[in-house]
Amino acid sequence: MIAIYDSGIGGASVLMALRELAPDVDILYLADQARCPYGNRTQADIQSIALECAAWLTSQGAAPIVLACNTASAAALGALRARYPQTSFVGMVPAVKPAAQRSISGVIGIMATAATLQGELLADVTRTHAPHLKVVGQACVGLVDFVEAGDTDSVTVRAAVATHVAPLVAAGADVIVLGCTHYPFLRTAIAAAAPGVTLIDPAPAVAQQALRTAIAQGIPTAGRGRTDYYTTGDAAHVRWQIDALGLPTGIVRALVLEDHQ
Repeated sequence: MIAIYDSGIGGASVLMALRELAPDVDILYLADQARCPYGNRTQADIQSIALECAAWLTSQGAAPIVLACNTASAAALGALRARYPQTSFVGMVPAVKPAAQRSISGVIGIMATAATLQGELLADVTRTHAPHLKVVGQACVGLVDFVEAGDTDSVTVRAAVATHVAPLVAAGADVIVLGCTHYPFLRTAIAAAAPGVTLIDPAPAVAQQALRTAIAQGIPTAGRGRTDYYTTGDAAHVRWQIDALGLPTGIVRALVLEDHQ
């Protein structure tokens, strides 16, 4: 089965995109909600956490493993591939390339966590795909917490989103990259704060890459269409999130991660 790993429920934006592409594929979803959010943690801390989560996922025989977390991808993708060379990892790469192709103003905005904005992964894709453009990052503190709470379009959420979007619009951005998998759940609020601005959600492209990787490696993609959710937090809360956010139904289990590294 294909594994999807995130700090919380945001990676379900990739899960939903993958489910649309492959309704019958079996998916194992791991939400590390006991330590969510990752955005204010150090790179070393995030890397250690990601290695622990990957150890458990590989012990379940899941492959490929999708790091449906921009923060974890920025901090740990290289370390995961080095630790588990026989396992394929699909990371969240900031969608600078499609943003550069669509920008007319020459200014790209990126909504992300501070850890993602400081990561070398973003710097690499910017140098490669947008060296001639102005890339403006906005660390969106607090937005992950709204999604985790199932609040995606309240007055409070719209006000918080507007605060983060305003500097990007003021800088002249005509394309905004959603650099956290939680943010697609806030798309309505973001669009309202940035009328006329193109929003880039990388989840569909990542889902396509995960499916291509599975097919190339001969991993079965025609299963029973199962979605198994595991959380290091409260299983009852995840069941509530599934309903609140309209996610694919599935079995939800609590998980204690220990002695897996």
